[in-house]
Amino acid sequence: MRARGAGRGHALLALLVTALLAFAPSAAAEPAPPTPTPEGSPDRVVGEVGPEQPVAVGVVHQGFTTTASAGQVMGDVVVVDLISPGIRTDLLTPGTIAARASVAAMANHTGAVAGINGDFFDIGRTNAPAGPAVAGGRPLKAAVPHGRRMGPAVPRAEIEHVFAVGVDRVGRIDRLRLTGTATSTRGTFPITALNQYAVPVGGIGVFTPDWGVADRATTLCGTDVDRDAPCAADQAEVLVHEGVVVLAGPPVGGQIPQGDVVLTGRDKGAAMVRSLEIGDRVQIDYSLVPTSGVQPQFAIGGSPILIDRLPVPGLDDRERAPRSAVGTSPDGHYMFLLTLDGRQTDSVGATLAELATVLRAMGVDDAINLDGGGSSTQVFRAPGASEVTIVNDPSGSSPRLVPNGIGIYAG
Repeated sequence: MRARGAGRGHALLALLVTALLAFAPSAAAEPAPPTPTPEGSPDRVVGEVGPEQPVAVGVVHQGFTTTASAGQVMGDVVVVDLISPGIRTDLLTPGTIAARASVAAMANHTGAVAGINGDFFDIGRTNAPAGPAVAGGRPLKAAVPHGRRMGPAVPRAEIEHVFAVGVDRVGRIDRLRLTGTATSTRGTFPITALNQYAVPVGGIGVFTPDWGVADRATTLCGTDVDRDAPCAADQAEVLVHEGVVVLAGPPVGGQIPQGDVVLTGRDKGAAMVRSLEIGDRVQIDYSLVPTSGVQPQFAIGGSPILIDRLPVPGLDDRERAPRSAVGTSPDGHYMFLLTLDGRQTDSVGATLAELATVLRAMGVDDAINLDGGGSSTQVFRAPGASEVTIVNDPSGSSPRLVPNGIGIYAG
């Protein structure tokens, strides 16, 4: 059980922003902070709040309780000033896409001062995340077919939706659409997947060393709507080294050599891949195109639940669970990392509708739902500490291993 200090909910955001300003070298350089929603009574949503804890210049943490649910819920929020000098955000990964590690281990390995778990993933199989991902400005993967997404259904959410911080240092909800081709003397073939755990039926997937060692044949199993459907009857794969096909055969596992690329096809896509012969030159081009027009510095998949300070209509209001979310202020200059504990004696969890209500009361403008349940984990490193500490109360017996997350870096 975690104690919370005395304080009223409507002051939570003001306290966080005050702490950000106090910890910054020049308050005059800070942007105008977001403000809590004026409609209604925020005291009904956020209850007791703990003391603000500065993490770094432009990063502050605070714990709170909320009564937005059927009982008490314990929560934690880290607020990040995205335009504060020295602040950087990026994707947390275990080193490859189809792999898992704890949020704390990923944060410690990369020197993050704060972090939260990320996207829903292909648990128990490849363990790769469902949505698009960008790290360090580099596209890592695209979205699986809509019918193969993991996690709860959210009205109007597309599998291409991401939370991104752009090269303009502004946080936003965006969509990343994969475009790509493989061109040789045999023809030009469309690329329909990038490092995904589900290559679309009839399609061709590109796999890079970022994928890891997971068996690529697994990505050709199921259909676009049924995870448990049989594997594709027709499969083919080629390894491309320096633009030349050097190996052809059935899909396999194992690490792809640095600089090499694999084309893996199923059904109609397998016939296209099989037409390539050893020695053929192949030009492979692909990109993730942002709907906003702003290239992301980092991006992570998730489902929008709050847009322009309004909860998405039709959000589930029945199932309570631990929750994780990320959102932005109206100007995109502040990022909020939030967890709500659940399945605990002192914290009953929240529905998606309740999660959106809490975010709105904090002055968040746009937010997406991240993986929850046993995956929900938030960490930060206190000034002077050598490692991060888990600050929420994960519902499992130990922190779940996850494929990605959001990391905050300072200095």
